[in-house]
Amino acid sequence: MAVLPITSHDLQSDYDNAKFRRRSLFKVITQAVLTSNVRRNCGSCGVGKLLALLMIAGLAFLTVAHTNSGISAASEIVQHINVRGEEKVITEGHGNAELLKRFWRKPPRLPPKLPPRGKAGNNSLAAEAHNQQHILGSAVRQNKVAEAFRHAWTGYKNYAMGSDELMPLSKRGVDGLGGLGATIVDSLDTAMIMGLNDIVQEAGYWIEKKLPERLNEKGQVNLFETTIRVLGGLLSAYCLSGGENETTGDWGSRTKLDGPNPAIYLERAQDLADRLMVAFTSSPTPIPYSDVVLRERSAHPAPDGLSSTSEVSSLQLEFWYLSKLSGNPKYGDAAMHVLEHLKTLPKFEGLVPIYISPHSGHFSGQNIRLGSRGDSYYEYLVKVWLQQRGAGHGGSDVSYLREMYDEAIKGVKNRLIQKSIPKGLVFVGELPSGKDGSFYPKMDHLVCFLPGTLALGATRGLTKQRAMEEGLMTIEDIENLKLAEDIMKTCYEMYSVTTTGLAPEIAHFHTQKFYEDGLQGGNKSSEFLDDIIIRYADRHNLLRPETVESLFVLHRITQDPKYLEWGWQIFQAFESHTKVDSGGYSSLNDVTVLPPPRRDKMETFFLGETLKYLYLLFGDSNVLPLDKFVFNTEAHPLPISRKGAENDLTSQTQAS
Repeated sequence: MAVLPITSHDLQSDYDNAKFRRRSLFKVITQAVLTSNVRRNCGSCGVGKLLALLMIAGLAFLTVAHTNSGISAASEIVQHINVRGEEKVITEGHGNAELLKRFWRKPPRLPPKLPPRGKAGNNSLAAEAHNQQHILGSAVRQNKVAEAFRHAWTGYKNYAMGSDELMPLSKRGVDGLGGLGATIVDSLDTAMIMGLNDIVQEAGYWIEKKLPERLNEKGQVNLFETTIRVLGGLLSAYCLSGGENETTGDWGSRTKLDGPNPAIYLERAQDLADRLMVAFTSSPTPIPYSDVVLRERSAHPAPDGLSSTSEVSSLQLEFWYLSKLSGNPKYGDAAMHVLEHLKTLPKFEGLVPIYISPHSGHFSGQNIRLGSRGDSYYEYLVKVWLQQRGAGHGGSDVSYLREMYDEAIKGVKNRLIQKSIPKGLVFVGELPSGKDGSFYPKMDHLVCFLPGTLALGATRGLTKQRAMEEGLMTIEDIENLKLAEDIMKTCYEMYSVTTTGLAPEIAHFHTQKFYEDGLQGGNKSSEFLDDIIIRYADRHNLLRPETVESLFVLHRITQDPKYLEWGWQIFQAFESHTKVDSGGYSSLNDVTVLPPPRRDKMETFFLGETLKYLYLLFGDSNVLPLDKFVFNTEAHPLPISRKGAENDLTSQTQAS
């Protein structure tokens, strides 16, 4: 007899299920007789045979009764009377009457026999154990990343404090970004996120005491680099240290941060921005000049007279947020006018050239790519929209940014995406001669920002599961998220294909029309060794963050654990090949050989971005949630307008 599966009803107190009901021996025997071949063949069964069967049944009954009750057959009279299918017992004699009643009483219905607790709970217990192991493993990894940050900071502090960057092999500092102590400001919010209070204090007090004199004394800086690293770092520090009441109450910190009053960070940010504003006001068009002389408060274009498209279009997150904090709209007005102007310019399926003239306000040249000088144009279209949606610049509508982004991504898919051979890696190429030129299978490491940007655009910073449940994802969004994962795989393989496990600055891809022999990454075990081509001039590694940035975003959104493992492998490769014993980490000249020759430079973004994203990758998703914070292109988190996010979510839900 088959046993039915156990249901929640079976586990209730009223076990009304005949599958688990015990029957009397008399019923068993009579049912067996009635349902056996005796019944089917009774027509040919003789009277003698029938009496013999009844005698056997009676003997079996008496034997069982004697065994179970110990009652002598001579001292009792038992009579079975069937009334409407019920059994009654009449007994004579007093000593054994109760035993007879117990014997004939209908036994209670028993609950189903459940498996032992250990077996029944195997799956749930295993899942819980795995979850605990995952949490512990992630905590260990986070601690390792924090140790790496401290090692990098210690080298900088010991040999380059106050300089822009550390040269770890020479054990000295260098000013390549204007002399504003860029590593200090770029690293501060990373130390806050990691809860490293001693470093927060050191960096914070340097900003309070030393940065004002640097602003007054130093000369030329690049508008873009100073905005994303220094202005962005100051604004993020103000936000995370509790300066902005609207958003900083719950960004996920479990550590009470020390350092100067948060207002110091905002004051320094406004002082810097006032000096940078001259790049906008000096230009005859909405396109700002590229360079500013801080002490003179003057600006001028680059030597060739052009600005990078990515640079002029990647200032808006920072300047808009400063206007929101200060109440002065001039910062946000100037920056947002750039995007409003770019909206009016002709494009090729949403794609734009990498140079623009501040004199004419028009694009210059035909070169289209998502690498250097083009990358963060596409990134900021969606991020500024996320930051301001519904609230907008001065209350205006910024939906045009989402439209520009959607059009650009369609152009990327139509014009820039191909697959390598023989294994079919999805990569993003270039159009060096514009829309009328040929496709070129070259992909900068910088392009690895794109998977994270695509994922943000697809889910608005929510997890994929939540975005699907709330009906926020269109078919196009789902396709874009799939594309993000495909390109993420390629970015990871750019690391895995090399001998060191670290990616080159630039990779080319084997296609039907392009191949260069003898330029492999060196890892003979990689199945993509023949897909990825690494030229000698492109084999350096600058400790860049773009791949781990996208790993962080994709893990938050898809919750796929493979991104944790990929990130951990990359971190271990950094530890193995770039760590300098005396302090700091060094860029490499060639990632395809062992030991890799070192370049003697620790970029500020290694502390400000690379280690920050790795730390967040292994951490709790409640820390700086992506539907509440947007990271600028230097990984400085800035809050999303609450009103804007709520309005957008409501409108999306209504539309669905």
